[in-house]
Amino acid sequence: MGDQYEVSERGAGALTIPSLRWEEPPEGPVLVLLDQTRLPAEEVELVCTDVPALVQAIRTLAVRGAPLLGIAGAYGVALAAVRGFDVEEAVEALAQARPTAVNLGYGVRRAAAAYRAAFGEGGAPAGAAAALAEARAVHAEDIEASTRMAQHGLALLGELLPGGGHRILTHCNTGALVSGGEGTALAVALAAHRSGELRRLWVDETRPLLQGARLTAYEAARAGMAYTVLSDGAAGSLFAGGEVDAVLIGADRIAADGSVANKIGSYPLAVLARHHHVPFVVVAPTSTVDLETEEGADIEVEQRPGQEVTEFSLPFVQGPGAEAATGIPVAPLGAQAYNPAFDVTPPELVTAIVTEAGVVSPVSRAGLAEVCSTSRWSKSRSGNGMMAE
Repeated sequence: MGDQYEVSERGAGALTIPSLRWEEPPEGPVLVLLDQTRLPAEEVELVCTDVPALVQAIRTLAVRGAPLLGIAGAYGVALAAVRGFDVEEAVEALAQARPTAVNLGYGVRRAAAAYRAAFGEGGAPAGAAAALAEARAVHAEDIEASTRMAQHGLALLGELLPGGGHRILTHCNTGALVSGGEGTALAVALAAHRSGELRRLWVDETRPLLQGARLTAYEAARAGMAYTVLSDGAAGSLFAGGEVDAVLIGADRIAADGSVANKIGSYPLAVLARHHHVPFVVVAPTSTVDLETEEGADIEVEQRPGQEVTEFSLPFVQGPGAEAATGIPVAPLGAQAYNPAFDVTPPELVTAIVTEAGVVSPVSRAGLAEVCSTSRWSKSRSGNGMMAE
């Protein structure tokens, strides 16, 4: 497996490392990832020289988040093509790396389609160039989508919560670490912060892998946002005390009926929000909308290893390349664990879905179809997800 680690020597206050970038050193093109499993303790870059390394990075969550997985998948196809590996084998491996996030397959399909079309006319060099160009297009489109979602989301908050002073609860991580731009739900909170309308960002720790405590807090701190980390089980107490004005989350897949698959723990927040009459808003690009998955029950939910629940894994303590399974036991040896990566929130609990093409509210099958049809995206005829025109 062709991968290696590089540790940034920049100070935390001067963080400028992107989540993902394509580089072309003399020894050959590589895909460079900010290893999110090692944050916030260390800013470490993982250099992928082949698709198996990228697949491993995806499965271990070194690179994660729906939009970024789409970008990574597209670049993975380009990496295989440019380096002369078997592209079809790479496509299959990448598409199967994580089943729930629709963007991964979306990015892979786009780059693969571009490769096949160009290969038929100009051979391998033309195919490789086309795949890389398509990956860069996916990347650029996500940056633009992030900006538009932030604008639409901030306007929606103004309508739902006039007067500013928003106290926003978020779950998992939805900022620049999951995107080519500034993210999805966290990009909206960041826009509120910049406009002086954010009073407090409540950050769910997000068990079992703590993407909120490790990653969202990491991003919020660098943006100078007023934030507080809480255990997932404490969210109900916040609602009961009237301390939450809105919930903002991202999504890994949105079914045609508006059901939303997101990090495990999202559904209980939706139930709490409905009981306490608090808006529950999902922020995701239209590439996350899967019109070919009819309803939430049809979404395949990824099951993660039980050791993520029964152990605290601290790879940064052991150094680069440490086995992810090595951790501190927090349950008896042999304990069984239930560890779905996602849960599904039904559309009736979702106040609005914010996309780069506009806001869907109330959430309905017809509304989702309309916002997708009026965006720059059109329905793919091959597989799930959306395809750019």
